[in-house]
Amino acid sequence: MDMASVSPFIMFGVIGGLVAALVTVFKPTVARYSAPVYAVLEGLALGGISAFMESRYPGIVFQAVTLTFAVFFSLLFLYKTGRIKVTENFKMMVVSATGGIFLVYLLDFVLMFFGIRLPMIHEGGFFGILFSLVVVGIASMNLVLDFDFIEKGAERGAPRYMEWYGAFGLTVTLVWLYLEILRLLVKTRD
Repeated sequence: MDMASVSPFIMFGVIGGLVAALVTVFKPTVARYSAPVYAVLEGLALGGISAFMESRYPGIVFQAVTLTFAVFFSLLFLYKTGRIKVTENFKMMVVSATGGIFLVYLLDFVLMFFGIRLPMIHEGGFFGILFSLVVVGIASMNLVLDFDFIEKGAERGAPRYMEWYGAFGLTVTLVWLYLEILRLLVKTRD
């Protein structure tokens, strides 16, 4: 399978998903409508990406999905049993690390227009794999923040639309985690 055959699905899903995500973030009260739209559009993008990667690396999608759900359920178990506690310091660390990753990805995106790529992000050497492991770890810790957000919202009797908003946040994190695990697996195979 070539990228040209799936790129329309990927582009439509990514752009549409971005619009749905922005609507959800800036107007949480419509999350019960925009969150499912986001999920469907991201599913379209992930389906295209996954189909392309599966054609290049047979079996990689099953591994990525399995690892994503293993991380999800392991962290949910650790959170629910109290082995991972969400303190203010934990939140600050995860949010700061996530912001740092965002800035690195933004820099890579801007440099791409000048024909420059950041090698650690895209290469399969020791530092590239280490970078991906760190990003997977930080994405995983964002799941814990999502669990805490949902649980605290339920305890405090948050408005009903916040249930959808919490589910949206969890979906965003799962999409990010899956893509980072897929990227890590590609690096280990290259």
